[in-house]
Order: sequence, then C-alpha cells, then structure tokens
Amino acid sequence: PDVLGSGTGHYGHGSIMRGGMAPARSGGIDAAPLAGRSSRAPASFLAPPDSLQEVTRAGNELYKQGRYGEALRHYDRALALCPDSAACRGNRAAALTGLGRLAEALRDCEEAVRLDPASGRAHGRLAALCLRFGMVEKARRQLTLAGNTNQSDPAEWHKLHEVESHLGKCMDARRIGDWKSALREADAAIANGADSSQLLLAMRSESLLRLNKLEDADSTITGLLKLDSASLSSMSTKLSGMVADSYVHVVQAQVNMAFGRFDAAIAIAEKARAIDPANAEVGLILNNMRLVARARAQGNDLFKAGKFAEASIAYGEGLKHESSNPVLYCNRAACWSKLGRWAKAVEDCNEALRIQPSYTKALLRRAASYAKVSNLHMLTCSWLLT
Repeated sequence: PDVLGSGTGHYGHGSIMRGGMAPARSGGIDAAPLAGRSSRAPASFLAPPDSLQEVTRAGNELYKQGRYGEALRHYDRALALCPDSAACRGNRAAALTGLGRLAEALRDCEEAVRLDPASGRAHGRLAALCLRFGMVEKARRQLTLAGNTNQSDPAEWHKLHEVESHLGKCMDARRIGDWKSALREADAAIANGADSSQLLLAMRSESLLRLNKLEDADSTITGLLKLDSASLSSMSTKLSGMVADSYVHVVQAQVNMAFGRFDAAIAIAEKARAIDPANAEVGLILNNMRLVARARAQGNDLFKAGKFAEASIAYGEGLKHESSNPVLYCNRAACWSKLGRWAKAVEDCNEALRIQPSYTKALLRRAASYAKVSNLHMLTCSWLLT
C-alpha cells in the first residue's frame, strides 16, 4: 500500500511515498504491514481483502490535499486493523502533526520506535518532533539511532546544532541580564526549528518583559499556553537552578503581576513552588509577589477610605519589592492627584509609561495632571502680574 514515508530530510509531516509489500530498502519507505492482520490479533481475525490498503491509500490522498482531520480518521481505521504496525503509527503521527497536535504525534512516534527499534525513519521522525519541543538531548539520541541505519539527515543535524547553540547563548545572556541578546538568541532558536519549545518561549517572554515590551511578553506567554506541548518534566535543563517547568510558571506569574493580575500571579507562582520546593529563587519570587499584592490591597483600601497620603505610602511599600510595576506607579499617581500634588502625579505616570508605554489609564491620568499643572502655572503668572 501507499504509506506515509518522509523521505530523507522530511520526518513526520512530509511527503507521501509509494510502497509495496516488499521489505523496505535502505533509504526507502517504511515496510507496510500485512493486510488486515495484526501480529497480536487472533489467527481467526481477517479483515476484508485489501481493506488495509484501501483505507491507507484513501488516507494518503486526503493527506496530500491537506485534509489532515479526514486523513487521521482513515489512519485510525488502519491502525485498528494493524495495531502493531510502526508504519501505521507513523502515518497517524504525520496527520496529527499537520493538525498541530504535536504532543499526540510525539507519543505515536515513540510508540513506532518501540514497535520497530531498527527503523531509522521512525527515529528520525521522533527526533524532528523532539527538536520542535526543544528537547535537544532526546533529539540527538534519536538522530544518532537513525544514523546507525544510514537514514540520518544532515539537515536535521544542522538544525539540532543551531538550536543547541542559540539555546546556550540565550541562557548565558539571561544569566548576566543581557535581555536584548537573550531575546535575539531565543528568536533564533525558535526560527531554527524549536517553534513549540515552552522553555524558549518563556525565555522570550521574560526578555520582552525586562525590555518593557509588556504587550509582546503577554502575547508570547498566551501563545505558549495555547500550544499542544509535551511535558517539560523530561527535560534536564535548568535555569539558575530552577527546573524548566517551574521556570515557565515563574515567567507566567511575573507577566501577570506586571499587568496587575495579582491573584493569578500568586496562584501560578505557588504552582512553581510546588514543582520546585527547594529552589530559593522561586521562594523569593513568590514571597515578593505576596508582599506586593498585600501592599496594593492595603493601598486600595486606604484610597477607598479617602486616606490618600496613607495609600501613597502603601503603594510605595509595594514598589520597594517590585520597582517596575506600572500598576503601583499609576495607583500612587492617583493619590498624588487627590492630594493636589500634580507634579508628583506626572512623575509617577511617567514611570508607569516608561515600563508600559500603552498604559491607557496612566496616559489619561498624566494628561489630567498636566492640565492641572498648566492651570496652576497660569494662575501663578496672573497673580504675579497683578
């Protein structure tokens, strides 16, 4: 039957190659299973003649047309007919990849390797998906196994080396606080194939956050949450001693905090602490967030009670723990406005806008404060002239 082969250099979501019932040649396609017979199925079980071939062929035609959902249904039927077939697993993984269901595709590729450990193409497909998730070491192991059967693709090795190099440089830049370089290297690693790596996307989001590009940081972390991603628990990578999964939660929490989503930020930081309870940095970040949230809540209560001077002090306490929080600056500016200290209100609005240039509330509050300062200046000039 026709089976999804990837050909050299197109593992998984790639071209459809024609195959026959003969064993696969080196550099050829995956060997097709015997029609209608599973090696684990009872001997009495026989599918209708040519049903496996017809189902697979129909799925391949749909796949070539980009109709991955319909192709997947046919590959599911083929897999039901021949559950021990690595080739059927590979077909299904290709359709899942086309649908963006990468975590499921990864599991099917792992199962294909288990079923046929000698298949270089199965190892290659798995390596390609591992690289997309940023699992560099696992991708290297699978490419090595593919190479043992002379089916390793030099282009895939090149992508692996590029991703590994840029990932290392990104970590180095983050360690010294060079956020422009960290952002550049994260983008380069993603462009070279690690487009579904939660770790790289989290580093990209953190870099944008530190560069005061809050909207971009938020959209990046939101996109990360929508990914069909494999678990980070299998990754050995650590950042500043944090396990990868904990780090991703920490970045999510920090982005939420910057946008004033204090309760959500603390809840996510608590998840990071549960994942990595012994890490001192995670504990410090969580503690700071709790102090900032408490200061903001106290300030809000005092402001509602009309105690504007006390509220400004409370917001200032929060800024001691998180000096780049635009919400606290904007809230304190509101206190200065109520106290008639317009110049101070302008200063705090400027700080909020330096961190988040599109912060609408800070823009409006600054405009109102500028108007008051201007009116006061005009009144002073009028008094001096008289």
